[in-house]
Amino acid sequence: MFENLRGDFKAAATHRRLERPWRVLIRRETKVILQYRFSRWVHTLHIPVVRQVLMLIALLWQRWNQIVLCGVLVSPDAEIGPGMILHTAYHLQISPTTIGSGCTFNSDVLIGTGVKSIGDNCYFGPGCKIIGEVKIGNNVLVVANSVVLTDVPDNTTVMGVPARIRLPGGRLRKMPWKTLDSKKNGKPQEQKVSA
Repeated sequence: MFENLRGDFKAAATHRRLERPWRVLIRRETKVILQYRFSRWVHTLHIPVVRQVLMLIALLWQRWNQIVLCGVLVSPDAEIGPGMILHTAYHLQISPTTIGSGCTFNSDVLIGTGVKSIGDNCYFGPGCKIIGEVKIGNNVLVVANSVVLTDVPDNTTVMGVPARIRLPGGRLRKMPWKTLDSKKNGKPQEQKVSA
């Protein structure tokens, strides 16, 4: 549990470079990730009475996130690797499936029941739906509002309703954060971020 949390925090810190490190801890997405990792750990616990008490706490925490905070439901039966990033945690549902490491989820993403597996380093755009018995490979980019109904091979970009393979190479281009600098006539300037 703690190795996965460490990977999640490291991914969140690199994803949001311009924020101070303590702000990552108070974000809504962090609470959802903590709740999922805790619930997953409780499901694998084998101490009889302690497991039931902790499962009740995990269930209440999950319902709090689902109903009050942001409408996010990440099933504790899902096996998600380290480095999970919830870009905007609103109306997100992840059903029980196997998901690799380094995946990014945006708002309104549905990973439906019956999904076989999802590979490493996948990006799910806002509003995309993964429905049916599909398998998604590594380094796949699912564009916003796409509906995936068939298997997707490695290193591809899919888009459309129903989603079709449109572009080879599924790596998401990392765009630098830009700030406005009034000294440069209002043109967007890249801000140098030291690592």
